[in-house]
Amino acid sequence: MLFSGLTGFLVASTEFFGEAEALREATRDLVSPVSTASDATAWSEPIAKAMATARGRAPGAPIDKITTQFKGDQPTVTVYLGTPGGGEDRLLTVDAKSGQLLREGAYADKPLLHRIHSGEFFGDGGLVFAMMWGLASTGQFFRRAGQFTITSSGGPGCGPASGRNKNRWPSGATCQRSLSLV
Repeated sequence: MLFSGLTGFLVASTEFFGEAEALREATRDLVSPVSTASDATAWSEPIAKAMATARGRAPGAPIDKITTQFKGDQPTVTVYLGTPGGGEDRLLTVDAKSGQLLREGAYADKPLLHRIHSGEFFGDGGLVFAMMWGLASTGQFFRRAGQFTITSSGGPGCGPASGRNKNRWPSGATCQRSLSLV
């Protein structure tokens, strides 16, 4: 449970505070200058410029995928390069207007933290284990949820609004409450 909770927290944190999320938030309300009615050159020219830059940086490298970001102050084209034997290699982020290389970095289909959290890092067996762990945890939650009880006994003021587990009244009566998750 600790492993799953900790890696889940880290995955969510990196998503929430990551560069991709910042870009999504910054461009969410913007309208793209490219639409389905745009001339084909509106999208083909930025891709052609990015391909020319990629060809100069990695001649003959296989291309896994290309993504375009038309919205924002600096539209980009990202070229994801593979290796000749298969697998991921690196990505090139290119300015869509000028074709200038902005960033070059390692490319992995999924970040390492995501692979560890899902169990994929440990192979197919890790994925199967993670699925079984998730089902078992869910079953445990629902099993316990059916056994949740709150009991109260005592005089007036002994209810959910009363702020202590045990209250003593001037008459000497007590208010007892218990919460159990069997």
